[in-house]
Amino acid sequence: MHAQLQRLYHDAEVATEKYNAVEGELSRQRKRLRELDAQVKTAEARLAGLRKKAGAAARAQYRGGAGLPAEIQFVLTPDLRRALEAASRTRQAQHSTANLISTLATTRQTVRDRRAAAAVELKRVETSRHTLSVQRKKIEKRIADAKQTESRLAADQRRDLAALEQQEAAEAQAKWVQAGSLRHVGTEAGPAGRKAIAFAAAQIGKPYVWGAEGPDGFDCSGLTSQAWLHAGVVIPRTSQEQWRRLERVPIKYMRPGDLIIYFADASHVGIYIGDGEIIQAPRPGRNVYVSPVASMAILGVVRPDA
Repeated sequence: MHAQLQRLYHDAEVATEKYNAVEGELSRQRKRLRELDAQVKTAEARLAGLRKKAGAAARAQYRGGAGLPAEIQFVLTPDLRRALEAASRTRQAQHSTANLISTLATTRQTVRDRRAAAAVELKRVETSRHTLSVQRKKIEKRIADAKQTESRLAADQRRDLAALEQQEAAEAQAKWVQAGSLRHVGTEAGPAGRKAIAFAAAQIGKPYVWGAEGPDGFDCSGLTSQAWLHAGVVIPRTSQEQWRRLERVPIKYMRPGDLIIYFADASHVGIYIGDGEIIQAPRPGRNVYVSPVASMAILGVVRPDA
């Protein structure tokens, strides 16, 4: 039963981190779509202005020459000097009109291109929104399955299960410490690391809520990303992206403030606070709390303020 519950909650957390990744991508796509919409409106306004100018230029040329070609106007004008000046003005007007027409064509194509880009981005948004909905249903089902399985246990069985988890965590931690894993570990956090730890510590006792970044609840990466954000450092939202994009440090050289990434799929994360302990948002039904570093399978360590 213990192994089954661990698997069910682990699967729920994997699904949660995937949901967080899709949600982050959807947010970026929406921002890009807003930018494209603004660019389209700007280009359309410019196009309307150019069309107005082109119309005015055409009307001015027609009025100036009574609709006659420049060559005929030159022949019919008795004053040669005035004819030359008129011809020069006509050439300038024609040159300006040609430039205006070229700009008009370029702007029209810009509008078309940006409209097309906005349509593509809108399609991506809709796809991500659908993926998000599917992922949400997966999470809710997996959490419901885990809770249902746990609810079948009698009160004494739940106590035994909690005691077993604590015993396993303590044994894993003792083995890890005996292996000398804390021998070279740093004891001092940097200035930003201290702020991140202080934020995480202030959240102790708040419930785990999947997909949450506070202020009333957190999931694992919601806690770590918000802790570092409050320290003035923006880091990726999900544990997988934190593992992929932040600088990795050897476990034996970690220091307070570093993030400990867990499991082979990087599906969980906690913030190291020193003395072999982390603060983490564990799983549904639990609250943010302090636990031993080695209570779960460590994948590696990353440093947000490297």
